[in-house]
Amino acid sequence: MSVALGTTRPLPVRSTPIGDPGDLLAALPKTAPFAWVKHGEGLVGWGEAARVAVPPGPDRFTWARTWLTTVFGDAHVNDHVRTPGSGPVAFGTFTFDEDATGSVLVVPQTILARRNGQAWITTIGDAPFQPTTPLQNPGRISYGDGNLTAPEWEHLVARATLRIRDGELEKVVLARDLLATAEHPIDIRLLLTRLAHRYPDCYTFSVAGLVGATPELLIRRTGQEIESLVLAGTTPRGTGPADDLARGAALFASEKDRYEHECAIASVRQTLAPLCSSLTTPDEPELLVLPNVQHLASHVTGRLADGASVLDVVAAMHPTAAVGGTPTDTAIKVIRELEGMNRAGYAGPVGWIDAHGDGEWGIALRSGIVQGRRARLFAGGGIMANSNPAMELAEAQAKFRVMQYALEG
Repeated sequence: MSVALGTTRPLPVRSTPIGDPGDLLAALPKTAPFAWVKHGEGLVGWGEAARVAVPPGPDRFTWARTWLTTVFGDAHVNDHVRTPGSGPVAFGTFTFDEDATGSVLVVPQTILARRNGQAWITTIGDAPFQPTTPLQNPGRISYGDGNLTAPEWEHLVARATLRIRDGELEKVVLARDLLATAEHPIDIRLLLTRLAHRYPDCYTFSVAGLVGATPELLIRRTGQEIESLVLAGTTPRGTGPADDLARGAALFASEKDRYEHECAIASVRQTLAPLCSSLTTPDEPELLVLPNVQHLASHVTGRLADGASVLDVVAAMHPTAAVGGTPTDTAIKVIRELEGMNRAGYAGPVGWIDAHGDGEWGIALRSGIVQGRRARLFAGGGIMANSNPAMELAEAQAKFRVMQYALEG
C-alpha cells in the first residue's frame, strides 16, 4: 500500500480473528471515526493508511476503481479471516452530482468488525494505539435556514409540479438543507451511538465528516450475489397506533406513492439486468416502519454475470430514480436548476469495499456534514405531478428529525 503515511514501501495488512468486541462504536477514538453498522454488526475504523480525493466527472467511479486496484494490489496481506470485509478495506463517500468535488476514499489503519458470528481486527502497518475517551455532549443546538426558507422550498416544489404536469419529466427528488450550530464541538461518536440505538434497522455511517443513518441499501455484494433495498414513497409516523396503521394503509393505497415506487423499481431493474445472470424483484412492495417515517420498500436480489465489483455496480446504479427522478437525466438537470445548492455527499453513495470487490453501499439519506461546532443537515422527497408542497415540506421536516435527534438526544 504505497500511498500510505508518506512511505514508499508496501505496508503489511493483517486480519486476525478475535473474541466478541462488544459495542463496535464504543471502541472508536474521537478523531475522524469511520463506521458502517446495523444491528450491532459491521465495520468501524480509525487512522488513515491511504486517502484520496476522487476527481469529479463522469469517469469518477472508474478512476476510483483504478486507484483502489493499485492500493490494494500493493498491500502485503496476511488474512486469517477470509470473509467479506477482512483484509484492507476502503470507506468511501461520493457526491450526489458527478460534477461536484468532495468524493473521498479512505483506507483506515485499523478496522474492527463483526458479522455473521465472526469478529476480527485488521491493522495496516504499525497502527498506533488510540485510546477511547468519554463521549462529549455538544450542548445547546441552534438552527438556521440553509439554502432556502421553508416557504421558499414550498414554492420550489410547486414549480417542480408544474414542470411535471407540462410533461417535461415524471418525477424529481428535491432536497433542502438546515444549518445546525452547537455550543461545543460535535462528537461524531455521540451522533453514531444515538443513531444506532434509535434507528437499529438503518445503516449508521461515518465517512470523512458525512454522518447519518440511512434506511436505503443501494447494493451489497457478497461473492457474486447482490442485494438492494429500494425505498420510494413515504409518510410520517402517526400520533398513535390507530393513526399509524391508517397512515400506513393510506401510503400503501396511494396512487402517487405506488407510482413513485414503481418508477424506482423499474430504474433499478433496468440498471441491474445487464450486469446479472439472474435478477428478482417483488410484485408488491412492503411497508418499512421506522421511528420517524414509513416507507414503501422492495428487496431486490440477483447474481452478477461477469464478476463486477461492488463499486462497478454502484457506478451503474447511481443516481437511482429514488434519489434523482424519472427520467433520471432530465431530473438531474431540473435539480441543478431549481435547487441552487450543492448537495455534497447527501443522496450520494456511501459505504465500503474490500480487496475482493465485496462491500456494502447505501444512499446517504438522513445525514449531515459535521465540521467542528457546525452541521449541515439534509432531507428531501420525491415530487410527482400531484404533490402537495405543504405535505412535502412536512415529510422533509420529519426526515430532519433523525439528525436533530442525534444532535439533541
